Amino acid sequence: MSDTEVLSKTVLHPAHLALGARMTAFGGYDMPVQYPQGVLAEHRWTREQAGLFDVSHMGPSFLTLNDRTGDAEADHAAVSALIEPLISGDIAGLKPGQLRYTVLLNETGGMIDDLMVGRPLQPDRQGMLYIVVNAGTKDNDFALIAAAAKGRATLTRADDRALVALQGPAAEAVLATLFPEAADLGFMTFRRFDRKGEGFVISRSGYSGEDGYEILIPTAQALEVWDLLTADARVRPVGLGARDSLRLEAGLPLYGHDADETVSPIEAGLAFAVAKKRRARGDLRGAERLARELSEGPARLRVGLRVLSGAPAREGVEIADASGAVIGRVTSGGPSPSLGFPIAMGFVPSAASAVGTPLQVIVRGRAQPAEVVALPFVPHRYVRKA
Repeated sequence: MSDTEVLSKTVLHPAHLALGARMTAFGGYDMPVQYPQGVLAEHRWTREQAGLFDVSHMGPSFLTLNDRTGDAEADHAAVSALIEPLISGDIAGLKPGQLRYTVLLNETGGMIDDLMVGRPLQPDRQGMLYIVVNAGTKDNDFALIAAAAKGRATLTRADDRALVALQGPAAEAVLATLFPEAADLGFMTFRRFDRKGEGFVISRSGYSGEDGYEILIPTAQALEVWDLLTADARVRPVGLGARDSLRLEAGLPLYGHDADETVSPIEAGLAFAVAKKRRARGDLRGAERLARELSEGPARLRVGLRVLSGAPAREGVEIADASGAVIGRVTSGGPSPSLGFPIAMGFVPSAASAVGTPLQVIVRGRAQPAEVVALPFVPHRYVRKA
């Protein structure tokens, strides 16, 4: 950012300052990178108890048909048809209350962003979609979606509210003190809850690999709810530093690092996000490329790496084969607090992507041994329900 550019502040910004957070610029916002206990302690606490993250810089929104018929299935099909041409997922097939991870595609099958799209549970909210996009790309994402829906649906931004993530094995018990029925949600489901006459949107989802929730909070109650959650002995506030190390251990890509407009979801290891129905119909942006990569295999793949000795391999570090020839670059990397050794993700040719393949990472001019390992590095602990 330029010296003159003003950073936006989330509604929870005063709470971070009061807690002594170290702030940093991220996605155009002044965000907490860590609190006084430090990144390592925050990371471990989230794995053991419950970490609370301010993710209000993200892009929550609602896409609503302008003319709803009252026929739930017809209205859902109509609003789905507006967004599906932009993305890789089967939105028409969502059940009420279901949330889906998908990818916003460019014309060549590259990733403009990754996002969540959900179908509300309530019968009177059919013909609406809940959409959450990434912070750094949200203005462009919203513009694309609004243009596609022009005249037929209205996109309402909700990024003036608070969005928090409560993550970790104690998350369900903690949130039940405020919203007991949130315990009934399974992974990748969501619903509206009311508190003090205002609507909250709570999904069982997150970016840590742990069980947990993301909670869209009305602005007027944001600081109160943050304080109620952090007052629980099982909860500690967690900054962007630990959020990054947690998602790296979970093998989750970060847009702008592990994915961009040159990378297809197949190359990024996200083939599951390209719906089978959409593949069969061939109505995807970049359909020819995606079909070719699915049938023949992509030229490169995102892989997990264990650095066997030496310093952590961070973003930009070259990846070499056993002979020393450079074949790729690290896109995310650092020490793993849970495992006790350095880990990384990056792109390599498909021929070098098999688990167990010996590779090297060139850190500050020095070749260090590494090997391809399966993702995620740390098993996910999502809670799924029938």
